Amino acid sequence: MAEYSIWILNFAEVPDAATSSLIFGRHNAGTQVLPYAYTLLKGHGKTILLDCGLNAESHGKAFVEKFNVQKWAHPRDVLGEIGVTPEEIDYVILTHAHFDHMGGLSLFPNATFMIQSEELAAWVKIMAMDRKFRWLMGATDPNDMMEAVQLAREGRLLGIDGDVDDILPGIDLRVAPDTHTAHSQYVVVRNDGKAVSEDCYIYTGDLIYRHDNIHGGTPDDPFYVANGLSYGSNTKLLLVTDEIMKTVGNDIRRVLIPHDQKMAELYPSRTTKRGHYLVEVALANGDASRV
Repeated sequence: MAEYSIWILNFAEVPDAATSSLIFGRHNAGTQVLPYAYTLLKGHGKTILLDCGLNAESHGKAFVEKFNVQKWAHPRDVLGEIGVTPEEIDYVILTHAHFDHMGGLSLFPNATFMIQSEELAAWVKIMAMDRKFRWLMGATDPNDMMEAVQLAREGRLLGIDGDVDDILPGIDLRVAPDTHTAHSQYVVVRNDGKAVSEDCYIYTGDLIYRHDNIHGGTPDDPFYVANGLSYGSNTKLLLVTDEIMKTVGNDIRRVLIPHDQKMAELYPSRTTKRGHYLVEVALANGDASRV
């Protein structure tokens, strides 16, 4: 019996992302639609968001223009599709500090946020580096850092130090140092609550962008391919990919990738009137379908 209902909620997209930015080495391969999404968990009396998107009505506008982000919708509308309001979010687990994953901090007024402590510390160090290194800040908004510090002052941002089991019931955090960012983390949901789960899902953040990162385009003879926009070691990224796949028993359906529209093909889904997809991965006992 599932302990959490799980929905992947598309809230924006980049219509013309370079394929080489998603799959390392795919040069001269044109562009692809890059959806933006966060994932909602509801169970154990808690409503939990994995990443929080961006705020296109505030300082996030600059990054919307920079990356040609289209079709952004406020979380009030996105979450409303499943009968949840931003005020009802109890926890937000942040996989990393890029603008499209941590830019919506101000949109969830009652939430407690969780991020790897060393992730924030690394970005502060990078911000203090000489201007010659500014490429490293290409997808990170200093305004988000300021908001995070203020949340910490208010006791609403918790720094996580490394791997943690049961950070919330049946939810584990696994750190992936020196991969997509300095201290990205991914989220393991043991949806049967068992220590050795037979119903396990992993939310990857940006450690994986596409199924091609998992199988290289040849599912029958798979090989790992790093994504095209990471700031650490590709070797470590591939080792983490292998760790993720082993945890889910090599079942690609159980790898929840926020930037891959194929999620809508693997599970029941529907398209909203704003043109966003809503994917229903699992339903807890007694929870009604939203698709």
